[in-house]
Amino acid sequence: MTYVVTENCIKCKYQDCVEVCPVDCFYEGENFLVINPDECIDCGVCEPECPAEAIVPDSDDRADEWLEVNRAFSEKWPNITRKGDQLPDSDEWKDKPGKKELLSDKPGVGNT
Repeated sequence: MTYVVTENCIKCKYQDCVEVCPVDCFYEGENFLVINPDECIDCGVCEPECPAEAIVPDSDDRADEWLEVNRAFSEKWPNITRKGDQLPDSDEWKDKPGKKELLSDKPGVGNT
């Protein structure tokens, strides 16, 4: 089992989850974070830290379409091991539905 970042993270990217991850399995895109499912140890400490409630276990139905998104982008994007700045308009985008088409495939800057 693994945890999965879902649509709620798009255009928010708060990064509180990154601070608590014991195995540094988060990867950063321009406007989204992902979890590498092969590195996640299923500890669950990231889930309650996300202000956007964007992280769910892969057993949750909301994870179905996002597991492969997380896997694919974690192989391309830079690793992130500490909290950076959230996006400037994060609070405006938090909890807005229908953001999937806004997901950028561009990498973030990373910060290992």
